[in-house]
Amino acid sequence: MVLLSRFLGVTLDQGPFFIPKDLQIQPLKGTSPGKLGKAGIMASDCEPALNQAESRNPTLERYLGALREAKNDSEQFAALLLVTKAVKAGDIDAKTRRRIFDAVGFTFPNRLLTTKEAPDGCPDHVLRALGVALLACFCSDPELAVHPQVLNKIPILSTFLTARGDPDDAARRSMIDDTYQCLTAVAGTPRGPRHLIAGGTVSALCQAYLGHGYGFDQALALLVGLLAAAETQCWKEAEPDLLAVLRGLSEDFQKAEDASKFELCQLLPLFLPPTTVPPECHRDLQAGLARILGSKLSSWQRNPALKLAARLAHACGSDWIPAGSSGSKFLALLVNLACVEVRLALEETGTEVKEDVVTACYALMELGIQECTRCEQSLLKEPQKVQLVSVMKEAIGAVIHYLLQVGSEKQKEPFVFASVRILGAWLAEETSSLRKEVCQLLPFLVRYAKTLYEEAEEANDLTQQVANLAISPTTPGPTWPGDALRLLLPGWCHLTVEDGPREILIKEGAPSLLCKYFLQQWELTSPGHDTSVLPDSVEIGLQTCCHIFLNLVVTAPGLIKRDACFTSLMNTLMTSLPALVQQQGRLLLAANVATLGLLMARLLSTSPALQGTPASRGFFAAAILFLSQSHVARATPGSDQAVLALSPEYEGIWADLQELWFLGMQAFTGCVPLLPWLAPAALRSRWPQELLQLLGSVSPNSVKPEMVAAYQGVLVELARANRLCREAMRLQAGEETASHYRMAALEQCLSEP
Repeated sequence: MVLLSRFLGVTLDQGPFFIPKDLQIQPLKGTSPGKLGKAGIMASDCEPALNQAESRNPTLERYLGALREAKNDSEQFAALLLVTKAVKAGDIDAKTRRRIFDAVGFTFPNRLLTTKEAPDGCPDHVLRALGVALLACFCSDPELAVHPQVLNKIPILSTFLTARGDPDDAARRSMIDDTYQCLTAVAGTPRGPRHLIAGGTVSALCQAYLGHGYGFDQALALLVGLLAAAETQCWKEAEPDLLAVLRGLSEDFQKAEDASKFELCQLLPLFLPPTTVPPECHRDLQAGLARILGSKLSSWQRNPALKLAARLAHACGSDWIPAGSSGSKFLALLVNLACVEVRLALEETGTEVKEDVVTACYALMELGIQECTRCEQSLLKEPQKVQLVSVMKEAIGAVIHYLLQVGSEKQKEPFVFASVRILGAWLAEETSSLRKEVCQLLPFLVRYAKTLYEEAEEANDLTQQVANLAISPTTPGPTWPGDALRLLLPGWCHLTVEDGPREILIKEGAPSLLCKYFLQQWELTSPGHDTSVLPDSVEIGLQTCCHIFLNLVVTAPGLIKRDACFTSLMNTLMTSLPALVQQQGRLLLAANVATLGLLMARLLSTSPALQGTPASRGFFAAAILFLSQSHVARATPGSDQAVLALSPEYEGIWADLQELWFLGMQAFTGCVPLLPWLAPAALRSRWPQELLQLLGSVSPNSVKPEMVAAYQGVLVELARANRLCREAMRLQAGEETASHYRMAALEQCLSEP
């Protein structure tokens, strides 16, 4: 009786209770046995038995009555012990367990958990251990696991995981086991992970694992579950602690010489951050993978390693692979293994495809494509690139073979989406090889892209499913676009230059689909939308669409004239360019829109929309602004005469811009004789006068011949089209400037009345 008094810190003033000497306290299933002192209760005493029939036990009913009528902690504790005697472990069903909870309530365990001082002779953690044991018993009921009185204990329970104490103390070990049982029960409910994360459980689990104390393996298991359920929230709340766990696991992976390295291969992808992997982990992860993949392995040993490598490639590109001979050999090994796996999976009809593994191999192939096309600081040497291009060509052939077998019923499967993605990555860089096979597949690709475009919600969901398939445990990274068409745009841009593929694309309705897609994507960049949150892929996709349309303007002008979708496209270009040229950081997109609009205007010059309407005037004014602001006069030290130089805004991107600028100048020149109102509009903008003034203020030797030709083309057409333009040019010393720059055509035009 003294022991019970010490446990509870109360005086037993209601007379002695008889505690049966043969009372056996059963341990939790799957944990170390132990007792809370000489009289305690384990959570497993409340474990339900499967298929247990409901029954009424007279003895149990009497003890439950005593439990409900208990007047103090001493009586309640004694009655609770008698209940555990009446109901042996495994002999309790859900209803009976709930009746025990109703009799006990939360008040008693709450006091046990929050007691600050233990009675003399009682370790301070014993009362808390008893409180946790009661909570663990209650948490075996899913409804009680989400009770507010359980959820508000999460911060307290989390602290128990990292509390210091005697590692051999049985009561402390039992308390840790019961704590994990409580937290695991909460995690198993729909909103449980969110409550655990908010309660600081993730950090506590990380610290418990890193401390390698009792139950650290349970901490790792629960961490895995939380990361799988709510990766983003876990990293947001406990990034430093999770990174510490990742570093520890990476070190273990690098050192592992036994079968544990294969287990770590399966575990590590869950602990990779959603953004990028810390550089300090790169060496250990790469070394561990190199040791595994460089050995002769069975598929169950190799596949997790390929999936881990794919996660790293997706998150870090090739940054995690060291430079030098060892890194290049490792990368070549990765890509070769991936290509072999893809061919084995897809070339044999009727073979069950391990879609998660093949999708991981696609990611490694994509890394190989990137490195083979990189000109500077590539990990690969030229002979390695040649060899990898050859094996990747064979693997892409297998992908095409697979896609040709895909029926309409499979088009919405994530693996098909992943297969189209890797094909799109290949076609973006290489269209000359496998040309026959690619042309054979083009009708399917157009229909596939159209299907997903028309069902955009399903397309976005497919992106998520593909990410879940092998690359990322939850959300996709920024390199995964949300639609199939964007995957194919770069390849189609190359293919529209070639006669055969272009005819197939036109026949299958690709131009009309591209116009609709462009207009839809353009809406995302229009006023009223926050363009700062848009991924770069949206603007890149718009630019690539413009390149495809430019190819069609040059190679299939008849299509532009007869297809009504291009009239709608032209209207959008005209209304959008004036605002676009004023926006900072979007010059390259403005260049694409301006140049495409100018080229299309030549073909659609008879359209009513181009006959001096406000929209057409605004478009050409914006186009003049883009063309006229590219160059400025810049003073040079030690010289009296300035030189022609690029404007600061244009200078940094001129390599990507110059072809569009020259094409735009040529297209504007072609529009002048077709649109009678354009020359007077250009004169009002003062572009011809300012252009001559610019040329007159710089050294002719600083102006390259191609620039002279471009400027002369515009000035000549404006002078020919309008008498007032000629007069304005003469007043701006046009004839003298033409002579200095040897612009014979302009000089002759200005000499005429």
